Amino acid sequence: MTDQERMTDFLCSEKKMSGNYDIFASECVNMSLRDSFLKLLEQGHRTQSELFQMAQERGWYQVSQAQNAQIQNSYQKFSSSIPQ
Repeated sequence: MTDQERMTDFLCSEKKMSGNYDIFASECVNMSLRDSFLKLLEQGHRTQSELFQMAQERGWYQVSQAQNAQIQNSYQKFSSSIPQ
């Protein structure tokens, strides 16, 4: 397994765990346990960001800048679905 594959695996794992922590926290009845899940979620987001930055620095995760027209189209698409 290459370093790039390892990094991709780490990043995918963190994304999945963060999604799970989010669900667990939102459906948790015990407030202390809920707060623990929220702390794990916050740490997971920090770890994801660090992994993303490291992958980007190595040229393994390139993200293109969105054009203004794309941003405007997305804004219009999703703003129309927000209840007024």
